[in-house]
Order: sequence, then structure tokens, then C-alpha cells
Amino acid sequence: MRIVQARIDAATAAALARLRRQTGLTDSQLVRKGLELVTQGAAPVKPRRIRGIGRFASGRSDLGSNKAHLSGFGRS
Repeated sequence: MRIVQARIDAATAAALARLRRQTGLTDSQLVRKGLELVTQGAAPVKPRRIRGIGRFASGRSDLGSNKAHLSGFGRS
């Protein structure tokens, strides 16, 4: 299991101590349970896509790999 260290303010430390007394759980158990609750309500992460990919048709199948198509590109 991975070890994580976190800095918490006094109010959060007091809340953690109160929850520890009320539930009998350890700090680690409470943090894991809190992370479970947060991730349950989170929206699923969609894979990032490159904007514009596949939206242009140049008619050239090797446009991205053939350096001859880039000769003079970016020069004024």
C-alpha cells in the first residue's frame, strides 16, 4: 500500500479527531473512506482528444509523415 502524507489545518484536524472518536476508525481508514465517497460522485474521466483530429480532408494519406509536404512551411 502507498503511504501519503498531508498537511491539514486545525479545523480539519479537529473534525478528523471527532470522527475518529465517533467511529473508532483510524485516520487512514477515515481518509480512505472519504476518498471513496468523493470518487463515487465524480464524473467519469473521458480520454483527452486532440481538437480537430480527423476533421480535415487533404486527400493525402501521408501528409503527417512525408517531409516533402512540409517544405517551405512556416517561412514567409
